[in-house]
Amino acid sequence: MANLLWDEEQQLFRNCLKDIRTQAKLTQKELADLLDKPQSYVSKYESGERKLGYLEVRKICHACNVSIAQFDELLKTPSNGETLG
Repeated sequence: MANLLWDEEQQLFRNCLKDIRTQAKLTQKELADLLDKPQSYVSKYESGERKLGYLEVRKICHACNVSIAQFDELLKTPSNGETLG
């Protein structure tokens, strides 16, 4: 049996992270620059190759002008098609 790094809820989590970046009209490189990280940092967590801690998620949200509360709401209702802000 394959070792799955991401279960369904974790996939939703990383998709929401990508959504807030794209809604902020940021490329992976631009977001990485705001976080003082290499572009591969963003690529790896968006692809599921890397997991994030709470403080990292908070920094990503801040860089995308999204509050943690807004991000949490997005996780609760991912398929409603609404934009944040």
